[in-house]
Amino acid sequence: MKAVVQRVRNASVTVSGQVVGRVSSGLLVYFGVARGDSYPNVEYIARKVLALRIFDDSEGRMHRSIRDLRDSGEDVGVLVISQFTLLGDVRKGNRPSYNGAEDPEVARGLYQQFADLLSGSGIAVATGSFGEHMDVEYLNDGPVTILLES
Repeated sequence: MKAVVQRVRNASVTVSGQVVGRVSSGLLVYFGVARGDSYPNVEYIARKVLALRIFDDSEGRMHRSIRDLRDSGEDVGVLVISQFTLLGDVRKGNRPSYNGAEDPEVARGLYQQFADLLSGSGIAVATGSFGEHMDVEYLNDGPVTILLES
């Protein structure tokens, strides 16, 4: 399982001209499920996303997590976007192989479990539309981008 986590000032996802998910500030998470991943992988990535200390404290140091911001009353959220292309393998040639990506129906369930775990922690969660062509717009704050793997 792979996740690309970006600290954002705003992020939105549009499908067929309609905004289907939006956060004003917080995190944008691109989420990819590898063949053989299961619920423990989801739990690991969710725990990491919630605990990542990538937000500035009063002294400008990255000491705060999304949970810390929520607990202090800030309006933050997480936009989760399914992205099987994170599993693209280009070690041989220039055309990515997606053989390492999980079957869509299994991946869909794990993606939903991930969003549910984040939401269950009290964080506002928005999602894209699994398996659809999506246009994602965001303002990366920092920029701060972290790669997580389970």
